[in-house]
Amino acid sequence: MKLEVDYMVDVLVNAIKPITENGSTEISNLDLTPELGFTIERVIYDGETNDLTIIAPDRPEKSAVIGKGGWVVGKLREALKVNSIHVDAYSDMMVRIYRMELALKKIKGSKNILGEDTPPIKNLKRLLNLRINNLARFNYLSEFEEELKQLKEESSPKKLEMEEDHNAIVALSGGVDSSFSLILAKLLGFNPVALTIDPGNIILPSYFKKNINGLTSKLNIPHEYVQVDMGEVVAKSLEGRIHPCGKCSKTIESSLLEYAEKSEIPFIIFGDFLATGSQSMVWLDGFWRLNLPAMLSATKGETRSVSGYFGVESVGGYGCPLLNEVHKLHPHMRRFSIQRILRETRAGVLEPGQALNLITRAL
Repeated sequence: MKLEVDYMVDVLVNAIKPITENGSTEISNLDLTPELGFTIERVIYDGETNDLTIIAPDRPEKSAVIGKGGWVVGKLREALKVNSIHVDAYSDMMVRIYRMELALKKIKGSKNILGEDTPPIKNLKRLLNLRINNLARFNYLSEFEEELKQLKEESSPKKLEMEEDHNAIVALSGGVDSSFSLILAKLLGFNPVALTIDPGNIILPSYFKKNINGLTSKLNIPHEYVQVDMGEVVAKSLEGRIHPCGKCSKTIESSLLEYAEKSEIPFIIFGDFLATGSQSMVWLDGFWRLNLPAMLSATKGETRSVSGYFGVESVGGYGCPLLNEVHKLHPHMRRFSIQRILRETRAGVLEPGQALNLITRAL
């Protein structure tokens, strides 16, 4: 095994080192067929950040470059003395780009309902185009460096147009995905209101509230906790009669819709990954439901990096305290949690390694 890893690393170092030594550059169609049996689509090196991106043709080649347990890419990073190496599959990137094209088409085809382009919709279309045209090089932290700094300083971004009225409610759970959605909603000019459905500590513990309170304070965004009674859901879950996630999600969504109806705010933004493409923005009873991470084909790494920039901490476990307790009391319920993890893996949201870690935690 060590010999295989060292051989892979030596071949990759010899092929890539000339690129990193030249500073910011990239190369396409790096033919390593004689040594490794495949060609690397693109290698992109950013001399300013000292970050390297390797785009393999498909998932098998991507797995080979990463190596079992990440040994190949880890040793490659050390040998090349770069800050980070991101490995992607060209086939996965094409799917993500296609999904964003579907989302953009949906926005352009919904002008009759959306009305004239508002600043946040124009900014959203611009962002989609940016990612579609250069997904391999796209990085939120560098692309919007100045705007994010301004957000951190509790002032509005100057380069992007801002909406005067509150144009969106963001469902904020305190996790990195919903936090990413709130940050992007603010950045895009939706002038959002953050709403947290609070069923009690067994579903919304204090460490999530710490993220929520810290982020909304830093972004200077109005925030409200809405108390809801989920006593029946909790009781049935602890008895092993239902899996809590489905009922919990429906209760949260209905509470948000009710709030939106009263406030007449046209967009409700969620941190969902699974409703991709044209289904990432749907018309619901007079309101737009917008799943920002899904629409932008974001990755878990991207949501973590953007949220982490504002001090949002990623929770180590899987799910809320209620779900963890249900797993302990009724092990057969773990199956339904694992099914969701597998759905996100099939959708390309989770890497196989990430999925394995989550399944291990669920077990």
